[in-house]
Amino acid sequence: MSDVATPLESQLETFRPELTGYCYRMLGSAFEAEDAVQDTLVRAWKSYEGFEGRSALRSWLYRIATNVCLTMLGSAQRRARPMELGGPGDGHATHAGEPRPDEIWVGPVPDGRVLAAVADPAQVVADRESIRLAFVAALQHLPPKQRAVLILREVLAWSAQEVADLLDTSVPSVNSALQRARATIAAADKGAQVLEPSDDEQKKLLARYVQAFEAYDLTALTALLHEDATLSMPPLPLWLRGHADITAWMSGTGAGCEGSRLIPLVANGLPAFAQYRRDEHGPGHVPWALIVLEISDGRIAGINNFLDTQRLFPLFDLPESLPA
Repeated sequence: MSDVATPLESQLETFRPELTGYCYRMLGSAFEAEDAVQDTLVRAWKSYEGFEGRSALRSWLYRIATNVCLTMLGSAQRRARPMELGGPGDGHATHAGEPRPDEIWVGPVPDGRVLAAVADPAQVVADRESIRLAFVAALQHLPPKQRAVLILREVLAWSAQEVADLLDTSVPSVNSALQRARATIAAADKGAQVLEPSDDEQKKLLARYVQAFEAYDLTALTALLHEDATLSMPPLPLWLRGHADITAWMSGTGAGCEGSRLIPLVANGLPAFAQYRRDEHGPGHVPWALIVLEISDGRIAGINNFLDTQRLFPLFDLPESLPA
């Protein structure tokens, strides 16, 4: 699109957040989602004269976005989390393995990029549920068209007829795809509690996590974890399960995290933190990981450390370093 926004371009831009959320759920990558949405808006701008208003503008944009995503998914392998690609590792390991390509991982996303601002707290929680890491990872188990059906029907509340029109198929076909998709999601999605600022118990748990991590008090930290909690570090393939292995790793190979500072944020509807480690070459702290926590039944069930800070920290509008 041109550098100077026209009324049409401004109108199309209003759909960017919700389209990004749709494409993120489809693709499992914030970066690919942004590329898909940009492609969608450019295509819409170029072909708008041929859009005869036979459907709502929003429906037309979703049709374009769906086709863009289906094309991108046609040659892509399924994105996953480390826990889906092999068994847990040994916390006493001295190496977490060679980084794997970005294309294989489900990545995090800032809520503000994919969720519209709403005033209703209940709607905020519902919206956050639909971008949880486990849910987005579960979506990747579905064939692309089933994925689109489930997102459009269950997340965006489109009618079966609307989805059938968008996908050029029949209502019975949509209903059948939805039934199969629901069964797959139910088996693959491990639930987690989204960030709820009004939840005092959750706030206390997160405060204790920050205090324990910044003090590097591993006894206090593991007391906050479920017995079978997991720790993962994409793009590194190693992941760990349970107190013993997580503590062994953090006190051994991962001991360089001692002295870190954490900045709270929200990713995938979940409580998250930007971790800055001590700068080995001077005062202050430098980016190390984007930590996304999964909470269940009042304890931490999953610690997801995303290490690609060179791309992720700018995505989350985080500073390049912290002063001493």
